[in-house]
Amino acid sequence: MKKTILMSVLGVIAACSFSSCLDMTPISEITDENMWKNEGHFTSFMYGIHSRLRDADAQNLFMLGELRSDIYNTGIGWTGESNQVEEITSNTLTEERPGIENYGGLYYNINQINLFLSRAETTDLLSEADRNYYLGEAYGLRAFYYFHLLRSWGNVVWNADPSLGFEVGNLERPATDASTVMQYIKDDIASSETAFGDDYSFRAGRSLWSKAATLTLKAEAYLWSSRQMNGGTADAQTALEALNDVQTHISRTELDLLPDFASVFDYENKGNNEIIFSLHAAYNEADLFNGEWRNRMVPQQTTLSSYYESDGSPISLNFNGNVYYPLREELYSQFDETDTRLSGTLRAVYSKDESGTVAYVGCFAYKFRGMTPAGASYREFCDDYPIYRYADVLLLKAEAEAVLGSDPAEEINQIRQRAYAGAYEEASMGYPHLAGDNEGINEVLLRERLREFMFEGKRWYDLRRFGQEYVMKYSSLQNPDHLLWPIDTDTMTDNPALTQTPGYE
Repeated sequence: MKKTILMSVLGVIAACSFSSCLDMTPISEITDENMWKNEGHFTSFMYGIHSRLRDADAQNLFMLGELRSDIYNTGIGWTGESNQVEEITSNTLTEERPGIENYGGLYYNINQINLFLSRAETTDLLSEADRNYYLGEAYGLRAFYYFHLLRSWGNVVWNADPSLGFEVGNLERPATDASTVMQYIKDDIASSETAFGDDYSFRAGRSLWSKAATLTLKAEAYLWSSRQMNGGTADAQTALEALNDVQTHISRTELDLLPDFASVFDYENKGNNEIIFSLHAAYNEADLFNGEWRNRMVPQQTTLSSYYESDGSPISLNFNGNVYYPLREELYSQFDETDTRLSGTLRAVYSKDESGTVAYVGCFAYKFRGMTPAGASYREFCDDYPIYRYADVLLLKAEAEAVLGSDPAEEINQIRQRAYAGAYEEASMGYPHLAGDNEGINEVLLRERLREFMFEGKRWYDLRRFGQEYVMKYSSLQNPDHLLWPIDTDTMTDNPALTQTPGYE
């Protein structure tokens, strides 16, 4: 996103105030009266919604989707730094220590989307094509936000009406039943599809929502409904049809797996042909998770100076961050040695004794590597963050086929062929011939998804979608009544109409 466009919405965003527990009062009536006067106002506001997603919400979405999984250490990691989210990684959440408060602040942008929809639905300032495209984006993004809320808290407040000022009555609003929220999500997805119509283009690049993003979200949401909300094979079939729609209407010259896994995330390869929707960052514009990736996920250079590469040579890497979200030491062994996703995802560190013998110590995130500006000493982590990419299409399609009793081999093998590159041999590595393929298709898909999407905010949601038995098997969770997140004390106090998440009463 261009800085000029982002700057143009700062006045709108500056007017936003966090006044209720659901953050539903982001813009004043006075500000609203001065908006919506020309096409540029609509364009700027939509960019502002995407900016808020990137700058304020991305880290919480990542935390909701991944930190409770088997990727993260339950205590202190190999660097010796504190685990600042121990209640999350150890799954010991309570109302007093909820891990994430105020629903992650996600209602703020939901209200922005509601406001945009209310104005775009009735405006005559936009061409029909522009208006429909914007509506497709807005309905898709609202469904995306609510899908995160649904998977995290179950029953949540559904609101489709924008708030233009502080109203005490807005604070007291009961949650909507999860099954009704899911139906609203499906309705928004359908509205997004209808608005986009036959426009499958990535109109303004892949860092803005598109019909392909809506269809991928549709597949993920309907698979959740299929597995977790009694949607059965009918919803799995709908998911499969959405993915076929993506593949049919967008050619492989425009959307496909890249030959090299690591290149998908390369700073110099933003908006590449594997990306469906990503959160755009750039040097001097935005850092990953607003700088928190460096502050939470990568080690200090001085820490690395005490460790070694596998061959005993010093580690030369100018990351200089902090590891406050430590990884499980055994994570490195979850990859086959010939799987290129290993070197594209994790970096191992080793100790060395006086005899020169090295021993594995642990690993850290290496999927997002940033860049070193000219003349700088340390890297800037201004990588794009993928929400959906073509690998999602393939593995979600394999999952839908598996639920429907069809053969998922084609899609799994496309993923594996890219992963193993020149070492790939279908007779020994293709599904169902690789070691572990006889453990059942759910285990196979969860294993492939772990290796493919690590650090992309999906693993906890994956375990949840596949079922409680996988959550209990792979995560640190001990209490099966705590699959959802608790509501923090302040939010419960501010909104007395809410009831605590079942299991945390």
